[in-house]
Amino acid sequence: MKNLLTVILSFCIVLSVLHAQTAAKSAYVELGGPGFASVNFDTRFNKREDGLGGRIGIGGFSDGGIAIVTLPVELNYLLGKDNKNYFEIGGGFTYFNGASVFDVDNTSGAFGHLSFGYRLQPKNGGFLFRAAIVPVLVTDFL
Repeated sequence: MKNLLTVILSFCIVLSVLHAQTAAKSAYVELGGPGFASVNFDTRFNKREDGLGGRIGIGGFSDGGIAIVTLPVELNYLLGKDNKNYFEIGGGFTYFNGASVFDVDNTSGAFGHLSFGYRLQPKNGGFLFRAAIVPVLVTDFL
C-alpha cells in the first residue's frame, strides 16, 4: 500500500570499544539501529556532557545478492544529573543505497527514525554503552 505510514520497532544495542577524548565526543559501533551495522561519531553542541547534540555514521549490510550502504544522521538530547547516566531522546533520518547482483537497478531512499534510550557515558571518557528503542518511520511501504 502506497503512502502508508508504518512504524517498525527495532531494538538497538550500541557498544563503544574506542576511548573517547571527552564524554562530549564519542565514536562507537552500532548494531541493530537505523544504520543496521554502522560506525558513528556523536558530539554535543556545547562543552557539557549533556544537552543537544548530534551524530553521523556510515554502515550497511550485505545479504546474499543485495548490498546496502546506510548514512544515519540524528539530532539528540541527553538528560542526566550525575555526568554518567543519561536518558537519550533523538530523531533523524537514514539515507540508504542498495544494489542487487541479480538486478541492474539500484534502490535508494531515506527513512526517518526516533530514538528513546539509556546511555552510560562516564564524564572522563572511556567505555560507552547505549540501549534504545528505535521506531523506524517508513512511507510508501509495499
